[in-house]
Formats: sequence, structure tokens, C-alpha cells
Amino acid sequence: MTYVFATNNAGKMKEIKPIFEQAGIELLWLADLGLLFVPEEDGDTFEENAMQKAVETVDFLYENGYDDMAVLADDSGLCITALGGEPGVDSANYMGRETPYEVRNAHIIGELDGKPDRTAKFMCVIACAYPDGVLMTTVGEIHGEIAAKPCGKGGFGFDTIFYLPDHGKTMAELTPAEKNKISHRGQALKLMIEAIRCEN
Repeated sequence: MTYVFATNNAGKMKEIKPIFEQAGIELLWLADLGLLFVPEEDGDTFEENAMQKAVETVDFLYENGYDDMAVLADDSGLCITALGGEPGVDSANYMGRETPYEVRNAHIIGELDGKPDRTAKFMCVIACAYPDGVLMTTVGEIHGEIAAKPCGKGGFGFDTIFYLPDHGKTMAELTPAEKNKISHRGQALKLMIEAIRCEN
């Protein structure tokens, strides 16, 4: 079985692919097939969105002659306690999909100015859809705080403002290997790899 990750985000794929390579599983993305597909993402939860993306993409591949491919998809986001869990499932569209993360991150820091509670968590749900209809999901999360200012040049998205007290760094200051070991996405992916091995 060939596995395809349903993303058009090169930064995300760069993080994900080594995890699968270490497990001996080849992982492609749509660009490797010369395809572009943007599934709907209108669920109310991370799980609904991940499953929707995986199912719609496996159907898209099947319709285009790829009937031997399973599709992995994720939905993840930043949930900030003092903001009532926002941006949550709307993380990718927070302040508009085209808004640079530097602007989004500065806005969040401003929103928390003067608020004593800066706790937050990253959540990730991974879904895997097979062409025969089998569907699996796994979940990962990591807890931290919103930093007083952006730090680090690694990662992407909200990583520069997500501070990990136990490590004394933001997610963007971790090496790729360190991040994959502890991140919400890394946790969910490792659980999914175990589920894939059981399925096969």
C-alpha cells in the first residue's frame, strides 16, 4: 500500500516525511503525483476536519486512477486558554489564510497583554482513509505557554510563540528531531504508524 499525505504545505511535509522514513514507510504528497486538491474543511472539531480531508482525498485519488493508495490527513491547531480555546479549529484561517504568521503571532501576543494566564496547547488529529472504506484516527497534544515575544527560526505557523517551560525554548527553537519527538503532530503520527502496522 502506498501512503499519501493530503497537504499542499511543504513545511508540514518536510517535518512529517522523516518520521515515516524512520519507520520504513514511504510517504508521498500530492505534489509527487503532479496533483493539486484542496478538500473541504468545515467540521466543528479537529477530528471531523481530519477525517473529511482524508476521505475526500482518497476519493479524489481513486477517481483519478489511483486505487491502491491510502491517504493520511491532519487537522491541528493552537488552543489558548485565556482566549476561550481560540484560534482552535480555525487556526489555519485565523485572521485570514493569507495573513502572514508574523502578523497573527503579534496579534495573539497583543491579545494576551496583561492577562496572567498564558497557557495554551497544540492539538493534532491524524486520519488515515483506505480505498476500501477503512478509516482510523489518532490524537496528540502538547501543553505550553504563549511567549512574550517570538523566538526561533525553525518550524512554521505559531511555533515561534509557543513556549515550552520544560525545555526553556519555543517550538521554533527546537531542532527538527527534537520537535518531532515531542510535538502534537509527532505524537499523533507515531500512534498512526503503529495503527498502520496493525492494519497491515
